[in-house]
Parts: sequence; structure tokens; C-alpha cells
Amino acid sequence: MAEETTKLETMNEPEAKKTEEKPKAEPKKEKKEEKRQEKEFIIPLRSKFKNIARYKKTPKAIREIKKFLLRNMKIYDRDLKKIKLDKYLNEFMWSRGIKNPPAKVKVRAFMDGEFVRAELADLNEEMKFKKARLEKREKTSPPAKKTQPEKPEIQEKTEEEKAVEKEKKASVIEAGKKMEKAASKQARHMGKEKPMQPKHQRRMALEK
Repeated sequence: MAEETTKLETMNEPEAKKTEEKPKAEPKKEKKEEKRQEKEFIIPLRSKFKNIARYKKTPKAIREIKKFLLRNMKIYDRDLKKIKLDKYLNEFMWSRGIKNPPAKVKVRAFMDGEFVRAELADLNEEMKFKKARLEKREKTSPPAKKTQPEKPEIQEKTEEEKAVEKEKKASVIEAGKKMEKAASKQARHMGKEKPMQPKHQRRMALEK
């Protein structure tokens, strides 16, 4: 009986190890799923804008990038607003102007919820420098705190100050009335005077 119990224990040991090893395989699957979300594409564009007006070539190329990503990232709505292009990708497409876009682009795309984010896979030296400078600036700059403007303290006015303000307002009103009277007098005085005759009319009267 003792030998049978030892055999049963030895038989159960590998089964226990197998049960312990199973949960370790789960994170590997998660890693694979994360890698599948990100994809790289080389998108050919020359044939898409070949027979289009010069001033519409770059916008057409950007539209074709979005359509290509809709097909390959399996977005069945066909809604172009769900494709979000990175600013470096957009800058690369517009680097040679509206008439001469690049013939092909290498793009890295990944899912972000309902949206697809597309980035430029190969950055130029200028773009790398710009990206590094922006990242450094974000790290060094402290987070901006929202400061509310301090409200000025309202001082209560005494009765004497209120009386002085009333006197000032009354004096301003009186001065305005005096100015109006003076202006009306001048207007009446100017209205009584006869208008001067022009010179050519005077000469005609002398000749007669």
C-alpha cells in the first residue's frame, strides 16, 4: 500500500506543475495582441494623384492615405474622420508644397479605441531634432497652475466722501448746462447776420 501511495504522489506532481504553468502563458498572449495593433505600411501615392490638377495633388494624397488605412485597419464605417494623422506625417506630406507631394510614404498605424492613429515611420533629421526639442521642453517646463486674479478689496465709503461725490456730479451737470446755453446763443447770433454775397455777384451788380 505504501508503494501505491508513493506512485500516486509521483503521478500527481507533474499535473500540479502543469496547472501552475498555465497562468504564465496568459501575459504572452496579451503581448502578441499589443504587437498586432501596431502595423507598418508603405503606401504608394504616385498613381493616385497622377491625373489630377496641380493645386489638388497634396490634399488628394492625404485623402488616399486615409482611405488606405481604412481598408487595411478594417474600419467598416468608411468614416475618414476616424483616421488621425500625426503632425510630422502631415508636415512631411506638405514639405514640397501643394503641387509636388511625395510618391510614397512609410506609415506606422495603431488602434486607439475607435480611432486609428497614423505616424511617420522614418523621420528626417530636421523632424527628429524638432521632436527631441519639443520633448525636452515638455520635460523641463513645470505644469502651468491656474491662477485666479485677485479681487480688489471694496472699501466702504464714508458719508463725507459720498457728499463730495454728489457735489462733483452736480457741478459737472451745471457746467454742461452752461456750455449748452452758450452754444445756443452763438447759434442765434450767427443766424441773424446776413450771408456774404459771392464776389462774382457783386461785380455783376456794379457793371449794371
